Amino acid sequence: MKLFRRSRGKPAIENPPVETRSDAPVQIMHSSDPNLPQFLGLQVLGGAGEEVTIETALSIPALWCAVNFLARTLAKLPIGIFEKSDNGRVKVQGSRISVLLNRAPNPETTAFDWRFAAYVDVFTKGRHISFIERNGKGDVVNIWPLDIDKVTVSRRNGRKTYHYKENGKSHDYAAKDVIDLAFMPSANGLQSRSPIYSHKLTIGYAIAVMKYGARIFGSDGVPPFVVTGPYTSPGAMDRASADLKEAFSEASAKGQASVNIPEGHTVKPVGVDPEKMQMNETKLQNVVEIGRIYSLPPVFVQDLTNGTFSNTEQQDLQLVKHTLSSWLTEFEQEINLKLYGRDESKIYAEANLDALLRGDLKSRMDALAQGINSGQLTPNEGRALNNRENKPGGDELFMQGAMAPVTQLVGGEKPNEGNDDGEA
Repeated sequence: MKLFRRSRGKPAIENPPVETRSDAPVQIMHSSDPNLPQFLGLQVLGGAGEEVTIETALSIPALWCAVNFLARTLAKLPIGIFEKSDNGRVKVQGSRISVLLNRAPNPETTAFDWRFAAYVDVFTKGRHISFIERNGKGDVVNIWPLDIDKVTVSRRNGRKTYHYKENGKSHDYAAKDVIDLAFMPSANGLQSRSPIYSHKLTIGYAIAVMKYGARIFGSDGVPPFVVTGPYTSPGAMDRASADLKEAFSEASAKGQASVNIPEGHTVKPVGVDPEKMQMNETKLQNVVEIGRIYSLPPVFVQDLTNGTFSNTEQQDLQLVKHTLSSWLTEFEQEINLKLYGRDESKIYAEANLDALLRGDLKSRMDALAQGINSGQLTPNEGRALNNRENKPGGDELFMQGAMAPVTQLVGGEKPNEGNDDGEA
């Protein structure tokens, strides 16, 4: 581990932790930090010697699919604001926080775009940071995303501080005024590992496979070959090589299956044979590895090689139970702590996973019907989940039997029971 002091004129290092032993902070960079090679003017090299950056990593279709799918799925889920009461929880109507989280966190950005960009940062750079703007009364007014590349996280006087520098201006934000989402945070909360740089060997290998295929097909699908024959001079060798290359190109353009070579010459391919040029098995393995990085079942990175109707449905359940739920828990706890504070325990925000059923009308209607028939939902609550207006008489709970109100079933009355005079 080496120590580097910040000097004037040098760029700030992304997310290096700071130990404050005096008034001058000391930057501590670890060998696992992906910015260390860049700080030293070196490239971040992955498998097969390929340079790995956010942009080159996103050129891999499976990784692009994983990041895009997770970010969009998490961004589209509505966030409800609830208050605990003696009768259970009650949804808070007209909440300012609900407007920020579901409509627009600031005048320039929709809630979907803010959350989508936040999760893209998390799944690529490993972290997202947003600043919480408050008015003089301490009420939350706006939420502004910050460029993670311009943020330095440090601990000063025992408190976590976010130092933001842009266009020659800088500002320090306290942790209570910052929404901080990390892919894999360190124990001290100052660093977070990027999934791309942490798996640079796997990603670099996938980039090399794509480049190899592009080079092969860029030469008309002809692999490298060796020409042997009765050469009499180096010039004759060069001419024969040029003639054969032109012959292969012409045959490829015309769709011919063979080429003519000079008498006495032979052509032997070097490397893989044409059937293995696309390296399909290697590409499929790369898809599986990238799915593992993001804890995504194969079907969600478009790998249906072993997919069936039943196991794809199970993968759907696995996605919600083991992947989405953990990311939503982090998001919910972070915004509850930063927007409501540690001492506020009655009001809280919670993501609604029911929105994932929006595209499956039959399953959604069956679930609502079961909820109404079992007395868990009123008809109007079920209609509200489908964005339909309330209807008269729809605010009572019903239960299977005679479809009578719960109050009548508990009291032992029957809905068609006559009055005291014997009238029906």
